[in-house]
Amino acid sequence: MTTNKTQDIGRRHAIPVIYTRGTHYDVGFDIGRTFSGLIQEFVSIYQPLNETYLPLYETEAGRKIYDETLACVEEQFPGYLKEIQGTADGANIPFYKLFLMHLDDIVPNVANRGLKGNALPVGCSTIMCNQPGQEILGHNEDALSETLNHWYLVSAHVLEPGYKEENFTSLSYAGFLPGYTMGYNHHGLVYTINTLSAANLRSGKTPRYFLTRALLAAENYVQAQQILRNKGFGAAEGFSVNMTFLTQEGDRMFHNAEVGPCEISDTQSQLSILTVSPGENTYHCNKYLRLKISEVEGLIINSSVKRMATISNYPPAKTRQDVLDILSDQTDDEYRVYQENNKDDRVKTIATGIFDCIEKTWSIYTNKPNTTEPVLVIPLRFHDESATSAT
Repeated sequence: MTTNKTQDIGRRHAIPVIYTRGTHYDVGFDIGRTFSGLIQEFVSIYQPLNETYLPLYETEAGRKIYDETLACVEEQFPGYLKEIQGTADGANIPFYKLFLMHLDDIVPNVANRGLKGNALPVGCSTIMCNQPGQEILGHNEDALSETLNHWYLVSAHVLEPGYKEENFTSLSYAGFLPGYTMGYNHHGLVYTINTLSAANLRSGKTPRYFLTRALLAAENYVQAQQILRNKGFGAAEGFSVNMTFLTQEGDRMFHNAEVGPCEISDTQSQLSILTVSPGENTYHCNKYLRLKISEVEGLIINSSVKRMATISNYPPAKTRQDVLDILSDQTDDEYRVYQENNKDDRVKTIATGIFDCIEKTWSIYTNKPNTTEPVLVIPLRFHDESATSAT
């Protein structure tokens, strides 16, 4: 009944937002309490969790991978585990279910010694336009269909003795840590994420949700690279980051960082960074373009190849409108840049974000962005402009 109810309400043009300040646990608890209905419903319908992760968690092999990875995260990011615990308590959901969701396909991949397919959100397309007077970071957030209407914005100011102060705003899937989508922090970092699906994932290493959550604390480009490199541990899985720092001096520089799982004998992530200088553009979907990493087979790769081919057929974007038009493209019969055909689609574009680096705004659309107005436009404020602002 819950699944049918979720499908029947259609695409909602609403963006729930929470402003919260406090310790890591307090922030998590407020998120969980405020969005308990969304989180409980999402946990009940999220197919990868209920059909794959939970059954494997009950096996000896699955529990070993869970425990090893939990220990790795506890050593590095105890504050973020407190956030998850707070969210679990606030929403009245067991912690282990939320942590399993943060492991993505690590448990089934490692337990089965590799996956041929991919059960994760299949999508996300990002365009970086670095042209005179038009410095745009545009992003389609694509996810499994049950994620539609099960997301919100978190604007948090984390204050806790012994931990670094954090102040950020991020789109977050229900029950997940902020960070693995798109967002910005008060140091001037704006970024978007693309899922990348390596064929072989690692147990006892750092899940990508925690590395991207840590990015929300990055003060500069050097720190961002250090977070992604994750020396001493290394990423358990792959992802791509598209970013710039709006407070940096000099010319605008965008960066695309491809992150790969650490090698078995290594203790740091594989990392390749492309810099987009003034007058240049680039785009990224869900396929490695530079790192030589074996990838899964199936939908996520096929979709990426088609979306990249569609984007490449356009002239390089010169304006914000060009970016909107490309992100709205639905010309391919099977794999659209803006992923929405009918209510039965397994993957949908749940939101589009446009960061205007000159106007310093973040516009969020809940439908095709070239035919609708944004539901929300957020002014990007930084610590030197408003030290007490929750955003």
